[in-house]
Amino acid sequence: MSEKNREGKRTARERLAIEREKQKAQERRRRTLIVAAAVVGVLGLAAVVGVIAANAGKDEKESAGPVVAPKGAMGKDSLAIPVGRESAKSTLTIWEDFRCPACAQFENMYRKTIHELVDKGQLKVEYHLATIIDGNMGGEGSVRAANAAACAQDSGKFTAYHDVLFQNQPQETDDAFAKNSKLLELAGKVQGLNTPAFESCVNDGKHDSWVARSNEAFQKAGFRGTPTVQLDGKDIFGDQQNPLTPARLKQLVEAANK
Repeated sequence: MSEKNREGKRTARERLAIEREKQKAQERRRRTLIVAAAVVGVLGLAAVVGVIAANAGKDEKESAGPVVAPKGAMGKDSLAIPVGRESAKSTLTIWEDFRCPACAQFENMYRKTIHELVDKGQLKVEYHLATIIDGNMGGEGSVRAANAAACAQDSGKFTAYHDVLFQNQPQETDDAFAKNSKLLELAGKVQGLNTPAFESCVNDGKHDSWVARSNEAFQKAGFRGTPTVQLDGKDIFGDQQNPLTPARLKQLVEAANK
């Protein structure tokens, strides 16, 4: 073989090796970007929560009138709405605001798992309602929606209506939930909820003072923001080093039930 041919083959091999290295480098960059995107997603959600917490003090004054807790409310000052069997070994405590985008993200991701664990009798949930977005953005959609949810609890329809509100959450800057007519319209999506008693409860703001008391408790507790999620008293949401997933929530609850 001539020196020229050997040189040509060597050059071709070198070009091929260089191309392979380029492809490997591109693959490494692609993987890095995927990991970075996932981290940014977790950090982004934490940032949303952080911003909410930073401005949580700018909220409405407590509503006038007697504090009327919804039926079945429990805990200190009857501020928790319980869902599930009392005999369940694990308790999930959730603080939420119906105008909070991060709360809707949490609900959309974990709703199916939570319902499954509740239905199995492995988990009970205690919902606490906050209204900090009204304080941050202005308006009263958080208060009006929380009152309507408490009215749904009076009718034994809290879980279904709670889910409908988050599934139909407007943009954070859109105070659509401030209109009772909108809340009554959404109640039509829950079978048997839209009754004269429910309509009167919503329009009269029957639980407004209770909602204000609940939000006051949220602020005094010093939570970082909404959603705040605790399993058996331990904060399990928002840990960037060990992020919660539906599968991990299921594992934690099932382990506690063994």
